[in-house]
Amino acid sequence: MIEEVLINVNRFETRVALLQAGVVQEVHLQRAGGYSVTGNIYRGRVARILPGMQAAFVEVGLARPGFLHARDVHFAPHTAGREGAVQNGERDIRTLLHEGQEIFVQAVKDPISGKGARLSTELALASRYLVLMPFSTNLGVSQRIEDECERERLRGLLVGLRGVQADAAAPQAGGGAPAGWIVRTAAEAATSAELEADTVFLRRMWQTIQERGRGAIAPAMIYEELPLHIRIARDLVSAAVGRIRVDERDTYLKVCAFVEQFLPEILSRIEFYDEPVALFDRYCIEDEITRALDAKVPLKSGGHLVIEQTEAMITIDVNTGGFVGTHSLEETVYRTNVEAATLIPRQLRLRNLGGIIVIDFIDMMDAEHRRDVLRTLEKACELDPARTRLSGLSSLGLVEMSRKRTRESLAQQLCAPCQACAGRGRLKTPESMCYEIFRAIVRATGKRERGAGVPPLAERGDYLVRASQAVVDRLLDEAADHVAALAVQVGTPIRFQVEPSYTNEQFDIVLMRDLGR
Repeated sequence: MIEEVLINVNRFETRVALLQAGVVQEVHLQRAGGYSVTGNIYRGRVARILPGMQAAFVEVGLARPGFLHARDVHFAPHTAGREGAVQNGERDIRTLLHEGQEIFVQAVKDPISGKGARLSTELALASRYLVLMPFSTNLGVSQRIEDECERERLRGLLVGLRGVQADAAAPQAGGGAPAGWIVRTAAEAATSAELEADTVFLRRMWQTIQERGRGAIAPAMIYEELPLHIRIARDLVSAAVGRIRVDERDTYLKVCAFVEQFLPEILSRIEFYDEPVALFDRYCIEDEITRALDAKVPLKSGGHLVIEQTEAMITIDVNTGGFVGTHSLEETVYRTNVEAATLIPRQLRLRNLGGIIVIDFIDMMDAEHRRDVLRTLEKACELDPARTRLSGLSSLGLVEMSRKRTRESLAQQLCAPCQACAGRGRLKTPESMCYEIFRAIVRATGKRERGAGVPPLAERGDYLVRASQAVVDRLLDEAADHVAALAVQVGTPIRFQVEPSYTNEQFDIVLMRDLGR
């Protein structure tokens, strides 16, 4: 349970840190030029149908067209009610949509790694306690509300508010279309009056969206999700939160107004932070963010994790490092794995890593130790609001898990691929680059001298090699004998020049002609 919320705001960026027991659990960012589009609703135009992928690209006004799979096309008034033909067990996208068609879509996943936003035609509008699904007739209760009596109470309250006894006979939601509802986790212990206020609010919101949509020309955004600081207050703040600190006056007033309307019992816990030390510096959040960008994560025992993000998956390697234990190797390995299993879910939340995750625990011989490590990991994952799934511990000590990903990771938001290594994470050594330079000179000379012997007088001159300081130093020191032998081989002197702006892998070879020789 989140106990403290810190909101740092300036004109170019909003950052929110969620703390539990004084430890950062999550960091959310919203920037003026790169904000999240998840939750936004658009009037889009189908740009291209992809039968081979059973999907369509939809222009919604973003940098890249959004991706809409046939599974995410739901039958509603805006899809003309077509159920579509079935092909290989799935509906055929060609019978659901056609190029040029205008549809309402909602972004369910931000653009990630060069891919466009993931879209769905099943719209969902969230308030504090409820989610309205205008093109559905289902009624559900959040699975995170585990008490069965409470689930039945909430379901009964909502059915009563709808004025029906069956899900299929839902009330009218703006424009006469049936509506579906989901009771959110925050609604646990909510009263009938609170739920009714949310239903009125959401129906009015949907009616406004419909009116905007009718007058919009595709592609156009017709509903924008709430700003970060309000969205955090709506989705994550509960009566268990001890304090919300905001360091910008206008934002503080907006959060107060929202909380006063939807969660008045915690209004007194909102504080305006106005101290000389920056809010995130006061709680060491800046240092935590910096550490979250490192691949290596130290464990208190002396071991460490190595977290690597690839295109296809996240890999996490557990190592004992400097931890040597006191009793036996099995006990040392077990303690390291348990500590890692406790820390890994927090690191996934903090770094916002999702998709397929493979954890390589250290091999354990004791079956009970293996079960205990897996139970520890499962328990730690229960605190994560994102949906996760775990497999068992394999004979190789691997655990496969998945975590729902809706936005870019913290590293993708804050960093860009290295221009020196192009994202590989490694550069060739100065020694390797010396040999590469030698081969380049031989190739260039061979082309010029094929069958001609010594270069003609008009082409004689020195070779000038321009490279980084480290490479030139090696050429003039350890590789000096090779340079002298190469100069004799090609019949041309070789000189060197340091280029301070060059990386180890950059070099130029220039023939400095001497026409007067």
